[in-house]
Amino acid sequence: MIRPLLLSLLFIIASCKKETINHYDLAITNAQVIHLETGKIETQNILVSNGKIEAVETEGSSNFKADSTIDASGKYILPGFWDNHIHLRGGDTLIKNNKNFLKLFIANGITTVRDAGGDLTYSVMDWKNQIASEELVGPTIFTAGPKIDGPNSRWAGSLEVETEDDVVQALDSLESLNVDFVKIYDSRISPDSYLAAIREAKKRGFTVSGHMPFTVTLEETIYAGMDGIEHLYYIMKGCASNEMEITEKLSQGEIGFWDAMPALMEGYADSTAHKTFNTLKENDVFVVPTLHIGETLSYLDEVDHSNDEYLQYMGDGIIQTYQGRIQSALNSSEEASENRKRLDAFFGELAKSLDSAGVQLLAGSDSGAFNSYAYPGISLHKELQAMVANGISPLDALRTSCPNGAKFLSQTDDYGEISKGKVSDLVILDANPLENIQNTQKIYSVIKGNQVFSKKRIQKLLENAKMD
Repeated sequence: MIRPLLLSLLFIIASCKKETINHYDLAITNAQVIHLETGKIETQNILVSNGKIEAVETEGSSNFKADSTIDASGKYILPGFWDNHIHLRGGDTLIKNNKNFLKLFIANGITTVRDAGGDLTYSVMDWKNQIASEELVGPTIFTAGPKIDGPNSRWAGSLEVETEDDVVQALDSLESLNVDFVKIYDSRISPDSYLAAIREAKKRGFTVSGHMPFTVTLEETIYAGMDGIEHLYYIMKGCASNEMEITEKLSQGEIGFWDAMPALMEGYADSTAHKTFNTLKENDVFVVPTLHIGETLSYLDEVDHSNDEYLQYMGDGIIQTYQGRIQSALNSSEEASENRKRLDAFFGELAKSLDSAGVQLLAGSDSGAFNSYAYPGISLHKELQAMVANGISPLDALRTSCPNGAKFLSQTDDYGEISKGKVSDLVILDANPLENIQNTQKIYSVIKGNQVFSKKRIQKLLENAKMD
């Protein structure tokens, strides 16, 4: 009789023993978690400590306490958005304006940006460090620093190369700046220097993105090691059956960049495009369509932007930089204006074709000084909408932001999905973006590491971002 009594007592003691209760900094409960890698939505709790996701679990699967809790019932949560092509630039007089952009990114749920080259490198590096230590509100910044280009380049601050020694010195400089990737521009760089810059950057372990001189072919660019093609002009060239002919005419100075556009549109061939798409996929090359800014610039002669809400956040200095493109559009011939609009429509179709073929796209706004009415923050949402308007599914469009951005910069250990161990950069939405891509703008809350930005705090950010 003693043994059964002892067993009963042990059972009672074990039953009374308290279950382990885990403690977290933040609990986001009852959220509809959108897992972008699969498209699946699950009701889950996300548990965060020290700026990292510690657990993602179904309701009731464990006991926990948290210093703060967000009840996300009826809300949708996904990784914070990435804008994979912005510019922080414009010279010392625009440092304040550029720093102000950082608030706009966070207010729009953008927790990471890829700065694709500018002339404010030392300021950008300072902001980057302050953001990382949470001394400054803003997105994580991955920056190219100054661009590589040829002599007398278009953009201030560019590293100008003319010889192979120049290329080596330029990459030495970028290494000393500790940039996150290399951006190559095409305004003045020679074909030989361009291809040499790609090869030298890859030899040093850099991710490389850029434009492409029309005096080289897309295939040459890919095989040199280019990781990311910025804009669709260069993809269109590689999809044209007359690419070699156009390249030769450009090399001989018979035609210019814009003269080549109508001929390349006419030369587009499905068989050539199919081969090009396969080459891009096989070599793991990403493409940044920048559709929204393309449409905005194509219709500068028709659309009145004087009442745009976001003008109040730009400041006069940035707005003045818009005038160059505006005047160019207004002074264009009727034929040139029509060609721009045709090209814009063509690029929308091309983006859809790339997505259908399985080429990896990156959502980028190209926002910043000189790029008229492409506003930091809101333009990333407009880019996603442009993708969907051209036939790309909302799920695929969302993947072009954070997941593909993390893949492109080899940051998947920390970013790209909602799972244990990832940085807790998250956006909570009031409505499902898979049903309507415009719901990406219905932001309930933004989580950036340890920081939580409620609707009220977001409104305060926007209020503080207004400039005279």
